[in-house]
Amino acid sequence: MRDKILKDIIEAMKNKEKERLSTLRLLKGAMQLEEINKKGELDDTEIINLISKQIKTRRESIEEFKKANRLDLADKTEKEVEILSSYMPEQLSEDEVLKLIEEAFNEVKPTSMKDMKDIMAYLNPKISGRADKGFVSKTIKEKLNK
Repeated sequence: MRDKILKDIIEAMKNKEKERLSTLRLLKGAMQLEEINKKGELDDTEIINLISKQIKTRRESIEEFKKANRLDLADKTEKEVEILSSYMPEQLSEDEVLKLIEEAFNEVKPTSMKDMKDIMAYLNPKISGRADKGFVSKTIKEKLNK
């Protein structure tokens, strides 16, 4: 994953793709910072989690830009999200996520909200980088409160 991103930076330079190049450079910087903090190289799972955080941050920024009526910045940030999303694994459909949540409930057999962490622990390896954790969390909470 790391090598692919670095090769894509070179390719973006050669093709003079300014937006793609700047987005990938920001990602590379975030990866380097994370590696310094970790004191080691990131594996693919950690890179996917990092990209996921980058996408989440940008989506929050898009909302703020829209509230401030800065559509130019919102459009630029949306393009960055598209570029970053291309490095994410294929996303699970809502039905697939609901099926996994049902499977987690059958496995963990939760009795209260205290079991939320056990359900998330069961689901995380299966959905990491492939589903919106906010949606998953909200769905689990609704199911637990029934």
